[in-house]
Amino acid sequence: MAAQKINEGLEHLAKAEKYLKTGFLKWKPDYDSAASEYGKAAVAFKNAKQFEQAKDACLREAVAHENNRALFHAAKAYEQAGMMLKEMQKLPEAVQLIEKASMMYLENGTPDTAAMALERAGKLIENVDPDKAVQLYQQTANVFENEERLRQAVELLGKASRLLVRGRRFDEAALSIQKEKNIYKEIENYPTCYKKTIAQVLVHLHRNDYVAAERCVRESYSIPGFNGSEDCAALEQLLEGYDQQDQDQVSEVCNSPLFKYMDNDYAKLGLSLVVPGGGVKKKVAAPPQAQPEGAPAPAAPAEEEEDEYAGGLC
Repeated sequence: MAAQKINEGLEHLAKAEKYLKTGFLKWKPDYDSAASEYGKAAVAFKNAKQFEQAKDACLREAVAHENNRALFHAAKAYEQAGMMLKEMQKLPEAVQLIEKASMMYLENGTPDTAAMALERAGKLIENVDPDKAVQLYQQTANVFENEERLRQAVELLGKASRLLVRGRRFDEAALSIQKEKNIYKEIENYPTCYKKTIAQVLVHLHRNDYVAAERCVRESYSIPGFNGSEDCAALEQLLEGYDQQDQDQVSEVCNSPLFKYMDNDYAKLGLSLVVPGGGVKKKVAAPPQAQPEGAPAPAAPAEEEEDEYAGGLC
């Protein structure tokens, strides 16, 4: 079966080359017909799992479409070539071709297709090169934002923010989350703004910037419904505990369902948050027990031994 598909692919390649040849009676190559044959060859090689040959056929198809000024079809062929590289586990090279395809989609005036291609590239590279994935998701968000498709834009920004947090790039994460929050305010999704405020506060506290964390909460009072919400109360309690260096209070807030059921990356930030000074949990003193009448008073706790040099050497 594989051999049959390979032969079929080679036949289509031969036909494509004939369409590109010129002669006395044929002055101009037939790029359209050649592109069609290259496309058929790519499918045949792909079915035979000959991904290198399939990729080469896709690239030839793309060039033929470019020569025919068919940008959309050229972009599709480059994207398919990228997917063949993905099958070969050559992910950085695959992403390069998909990025090239997305630029051609934009040039052709099809931004939605460009954005989908960029998002696909981000998913491919996310586990191999998270920094590149962040860049791709941010590019995708920009394309959607330019098209005033804010819900899609903010979804991609969210992916970028979570990757930045995972990589502990907290300064960039703080800016990304703020941009998310601004868009959610614009589309009047206020409950999600509350959650983004929690994410912001956790990021700022991991940056050891209590002032920025407090400012986030203060600025959020202008969001309808925030003041008086459980999110607001929890954040006030968190900041109070952090400011008082009370690890027990901070841990109690961060272990609450409100924090634990956030996106995993933010939940981890909460669980790993330590107050300044090492985060030693304060112990609550046990209440004094009543003594029976006539019983001797309990002995006072022995004082620590006096340092023999406490008063100096003399």
